[in-house]
Amino acid sequence: MSEPTALRARAGTLRGAVPGWLGRSLRAARAPFPRAAAVRGALAVSVPLMVGLLAGHPVAGVVVGLGGLWAVGQDSAAPYKARALRIAALGGSAAVGLLAGATALRYGDAVVIAALLAVAGVVSGWVSVGGPLASVAGMHLLLGATVGTGIPVPGPWWAGPLELLGGALFALTLTCLPWLWRRHSPEREAVIAVFDAAERALSRAGTSGATEARARMTLALNTAQDLLAVHSSRKHAERPTSIGGLITAFRASVQLVEAVTALMVEGRPLPPAVVRVPSLLAARVVPPVRAGRPAPDAPGPVPDREPEPPFTADTPGLRALAEVYRAPGRSLTLLPDPPAYAGPRLADRLRFALLLGGCTLAAAVVAYLLHGPRGYWLPMTVAFLYKPDLGPVFGRALNRCLGTVAGVGMVAVVAWLVTDQWALTLVAAVFGAVMAAGVRYHYALSTFGLTMIVFVFIDFLGDDRQLLPSRVLETVIAAALVLTAHFLTRPDSWRVRAELRVAAADRAWRRYDRRAPAASPDERHQLRRTAYRRLAEARQALDTAGAEPHRDPDRFPVLERRVARAEQGCDAITAYVVAGGRR
Repeated sequence: MSEPTALRARAGTLRGAVPGWLGRSLRAARAPFPRAAAVRGALAVSVPLMVGLLAGHPVAGVVVGLGGLWAVGQDSAAPYKARALRIAALGGSAAVGLLAGATALRYGDAVVIAALLAVAGVVSGWVSVGGPLASVAGMHLLLGATVGTGIPVPGPWWAGPLELLGGALFALTLTCLPWLWRRHSPEREAVIAVFDAAERALSRAGTSGATEARARMTLALNTAQDLLAVHSSRKHAERPTSIGGLITAFRASVQLVEAVTALMVEGRPLPPAVVRVPSLLAARVVPPVRAGRPAPDAPGPVPDREPEPPFTADTPGLRALAEVYRAPGRSLTLLPDPPAYAGPRLADRLRFALLLGGCTLAAAVVAYLLHGPRGYWLPMTVAFLYKPDLGPVFGRALNRCLGTVAGVGMVAVVAWLVTDQWALTLVAAVFGAVMAAGVRYHYALSTFGLTMIVFVFIDFLGDDRQLLPSRVLETVIAAALVLTAHFLTRPDSWRVRAELRVAAADRAWRRYDRRAPAASPDERHQLRRTAYRRLAEARQALDTAGAEPHRDPDRFPVLERRVARAEQGCDAITAYVVAGGRR
């Protein structure tokens, strides 16, 4: 056996020895490198530290930098309005938490501090389950309270909260500054991604990669729908603006995806003339960008007659593709709204609030026994970890520990090489970029960058560097607290959620199957979008559930087969209606 073959065999044996849920927990996301996010992370952390040094107030620089760090860690590729609301909610709730924590530290004793953290945990848990924006606000309310009880902020009582809020607003400025010259770039990139995914799907028609390509096309369409939902009213769609052009392009992509799905069901390789149709269509319907600004006028001159497709339309799928090519977006009059799930039950909300409050109280007690008033790391780690809405709790705990261990190892190297505070601001800039990029790739990588930035903050605060290695033990303790509470009280929570999502997907595709043949084009597209969205949500819930240790491993293949059958059923009914109701 050759050496490369032997290495591949050993790698396969190692993968087989690793449980599936553990492999999913360690898996990194596949995404392009977020250069803009990395730059924002570097500036949001390092600039406040530099200003603090120049002004002779390094502690204030740390607090402002902390607000910027948290804001960058919660940034995303959403439209600018949604990102602004998210960062504003984060900054406001963190400032309130810091004010409460600092007040308890100034005027209370250890019992008062522990009680304040427990109450903050309960309030955070209650708020967090109210949706994505509430989740961010709830978590940072608790984070602000933990920092306020552990880091004495000099100056009047209002100084610390305003500094923290100022850091978040500085990061918000960095985030929204490109809005001045590329206002709808997230929406435009999402729409273009649908056309790109459709082209990749056509290139894989008739091959073993067709199913995965169709799934990626569906995810791209879901993302574009979410980003454009805020602009979906008729008044936006009818205006000759860039967002009106993007809505028209999205409508065309909805029809394109239907035709591509029908072609993939036909199951034969397609010629290059067919594969490049999505690119040709995107060039016609997606509003261009001129000098960095979306064009305010229509995408291009309206032709005197409908263009002919560069292929022969001799199958139902090709005829549907030709129709979209000739008149993209013509038959759709409304952008379908994304489906919404009912909010959490009162009992579930109360249970999570009490669990998070109990974990925070236990962490505060252990931290006080270990470090006294400098024990903010342990409850802060609980606040980061116990977020089931952000992913598997076990995976977050594991990757948090791995990232902290790697970060502390890097701290030892940097502490030996760097002692000057101006040089440390450059270290903070580098690892601010690492943390901001890690948010997109892997939780362990973002934790690694965060640990390094905390080291710089500790040095600016004049705190004891020797405390940092003990943060590994505290991270493990926090992970143990969270995992114990989670798996003792709701060991099958992710399995239950996955089963609910699969059941919802089953109902949605059957409704599509039952109603689509007699539905109008608008109704048919909305039924299809709902069915495929629910299927994508079921897939995501299964992936998340599969990353948790579970007692019934045979249950997940059964659920996955149900989703696969539902996807095949959706594809079949799409091909059926595209063919005009003829099998």
